[in-house]
This record gives sequence, C-alpha cells and structure tokens, in this order.
Amino acid sequence: MRGVFLKNGLVHRFSQICKSADAKNPFLIPRDRDARGSHHYHNFLNKSRESASGAFSIPFSSSSSPSRSRVGFVAWYLGLVQSRPLLTKSVTSSLIYAAADCTSQTISRQSSEPYDFMRTLRMAGYGMLILGPSLHFWFNFMSKVLPQRDLITTLKKICLGQTTFGPFMTAIFFSANAAVQGENGSDIIARLNRDLIPTLINGVMYWPLCDFVTFKFIPVHLQPLVSNSFSYLWTIYMTYMASLERADTQ
Repeated sequence: MRGVFLKNGLVHRFSQICKSADAKNPFLIPRDRDARGSHHYHNFLNKSRESASGAFSIPFSSSSSPSRSRVGFVAWYLGLVQSRPLLTKSVTSSLIYAAADCTSQTISRQSSEPYDFMRTLRMAGYGMLILGPSLHFWFNFMSKVLPQRDLITTLKKICLGQTTFGPFMTAIFFSANAAVQGENGSDIIARLNRDLIPTLINGVMYWPLCDFVTFKFIPVHLQPLVSNSFSYLWTIYMTYMASLERADTQ
C-alpha cells in the first residue's frame, strides 16, 4: 500500500515538473495560440487565392463578354421563336424586307434623289402582315405533309415551293404593292403580265438551292428565319421590280 502511494506521488511530481518546463520553454506554443495562428494563416491563404483568381479572371471575363452577349441574343431570339413563333417570324421578315429595300434604293437611286421612306414602309408592312405569317404556316404545313428529310422528299418540297407557294406569293407581292400605290385592277393585271413571268424565271435560278439547304438541314421552327435570310438578296431585286413605273394598259 505504501508503495502505491509512493508511486502516485512520483507520477504527480513528474507531471508538475513537465508543466513548469513547458511554461518556461519559449519554443513551445500554447494550444490556443497555435489554433489562433493556424486560423489566421488559413485566412491569409484564402484571401491570397481570391485576390489572385480575381486578378486573372478579370481580363478573361472582359474578353469573353462579346461572345457571351452574342450567345445571350441567340438564346433570347430562340426563346421568342418557341414562345411567340408567329409574331417573332413576322417581325423578323419585316426587318429583313426593310433592310433589303434600303439596300435596293442605295444601289439604284441617283445621288441627288432622296430616300423613299414610304416605299421602305410598304416593304416592311408586306413582310410583317403577309410574308412572315405565310412562311410560318407554309413551313409548318410542309413539315406535316412531308416530314422526312431524305433527298427525294426534299426535292418534292422544292418542286411544291416553285410551282405553288412561290408564284402565289410573288403575285400577291406585286398586287399588294401596286394597290397600296393607288393602281387599279387593270393596272395591276398589266403589271403582272409584264413582271410576273420574268421574276419567276429568275426565281427558278435562285431559290431551289436555297430551299434545298432550308428543307434538308434546318429545323422547322428556324426555317422561316433562314428563308428570310436568303430572301434578303432576292428582296433587293423584288423591291426594284416593284418600284418600276406602272405598266401600259393599252
């Protein structure tokens, strides 16, 4: 029993000596101070990483902002095509027709002649009220009647476009434009007799390739946009034809 007390006393004395030695040793850091130092060190490293990443990310984000803007615009437009297809396609057609007419006037007018803004307004109105909705329903109809995209089906769609939709819309274009300018029935018929056949012949040399790309490779909801894009050059020619003097009725 006495040996046990002696042993416990020695252990207690040894622990006190160790604690006093730790307190006097300048190289030993208390646990709470060590924890605080480690915390401050980790905070310093985190702040350094954040500042470094910010410094390197600013040039990258500024250089990629234009591409982000373009992607954002495309996503916004595609969202409108899905949510409001008829209105979006009509407005797109109107803008393309207005731009094409401005280009046509720039090419054909004399330097002393002013721009005919009423003519541009007529073309924009035609694209908004007639062509845009017509393209929307036409391409949807074709996708339901001929849903495949193989070569034979694509050629069928092109033939239908060249023999039905194209001539009909060209006649509507000349007739509506002439009527807005105040021409009567006989004047409109005379204009169609003079301008319709040459326009259709020129269209056969332009539109089949455009229609092949549109029907073969483009999704249905984007086909009016692609067709309007192709029609930019064609509309320059069409607005020039529509601006010709009224035909002789004799």
